[in-house]
Amino acid sequence: MTYRIFIDGAVGTTGLQVRDRLAAHPEVESVALADADRKDIDARRDMMAASDLTILCLPDDAAKESAALAAEVGARVIDASSAHRTAEGWDYGFAELYPESRAALAASARISNPGCYPTGFLALVRPLVTARLLSSDARLNVPAVSGYSGGGKGLIEKFEAGGMPPHGAYGLALGHKHLPEMKRHAGLDAAPIFMPSVGHFYAGMLVHLPLHAAQLSKSVTAADLTDILAEYYDGEALVRMGSPQAGDPETAAMMLDAAALAGQNHVELFVFANADNSQFWLTARLDNLGKGASGAAVQNMNIALGLDELAGLAS
Repeated sequence: MTYRIFIDGAVGTTGLQVRDRLAAHPEVESVALADADRKDIDARRDMMAASDLTILCLPDDAAKESAALAAEVGARVIDASSAHRTAEGWDYGFAELYPESRAALAASARISNPGCYPTGFLALVRPLVTARLLSSDARLNVPAVSGYSGGGKGLIEKFEAGGMPPHGAYGLALGHKHLPEMKRHAGLDAAPIFMPSVGHFYAGMLVHLPLHAAQLSKSVTAADLTDILAEYYDGEALVRMGSPQAGDPETAAMMLDAAALAGQNHVELFVFANADNSQFWLTARLDNLGKGASGAAVQNMNIALGLDELAGLAS
C-alpha cells in the first residue's frame, strides 16, 4: 500500500525538506497544490480529504486555519508550526521524550511537531527532571545558536545577500514563542532564560545547558550525567550520545561544530565538566531542519501510519 501525504505549504523551507525526504520513502507519495491553488480553502480541504495524512508546513496563523479545515473533513494532521505545541487535544511529537509518546502518536489525529530549539533543550532537561536531579523549580539558562535557515525564506535571503552579521543574538525581550513549550514538556515551574542566536551558516544548531553542581539534588560527576542521558535514550536511533564526552583526551582540544549534523535526522548529546565536577556544560547538537523540523515530521508520520519509524530518514 502506498500512502498519500499532502504537504500544505510545500514551497517553504520545511515543506521542501519534507518533500525531499518523502521522495526517498518507499511507502508514501507526497502531493501538493499548484501555486494558483495554495491559498484556496476549498482546494486545501479537498486535498486533505483525499489524503491519508497532511503535514502543515505553514506560519502559525495559516496552520491554525488549515487545522480547522482538517477537522471539518476528519483528516489526520502533523503541524510543523508552533501553533499547537501546548494546545489541548494535540499530541506532542517528540517520540523519544515520554514512555507513552509512540502509542499516543500512533493513535493521534493531531500531532504537533516540536520546535528545533526545544528539541535540544528537552532532550537534555527532561531526563534530569525525571531522574529528580533537577527539581521542577529549577531556574535554567539556555544559550543557543542556529543556522539561518531557521528564520525561513526572508532571513535566508538576507543572509545570502550579505545583509546580516556573522553572528547575532535575538529574542532580547525574553518572550520567545518557544518558552511555553520548553517549560511544559520539561516539567518546569518557570520558563528558562532562553538566549537564542543565529550564525552565518545555513543549517545546524547547538543548544547549551550550563549547570552548577549546587543546582542538582545530589552530588554527581559528568560520567553520571552521561549515564543518565544514555540510559534514558538507550536504543534510540535518532537521539545519540556524541563523542568525545567529558574525560576523553580529545575534549580539551575539541570545538563543537554547530553545522556538523546538517542534513542529518538525529540529535547528539554531550556532557562536559570542569576538573572537580562543580560545573557542567551539557549540549545538544542537531540540524534545525532535520530532527528539529522536517526529519521529525517524517518520523512522526511513520509512527502515525504504522510504518518503519526510520523510513525516509537516512542519517
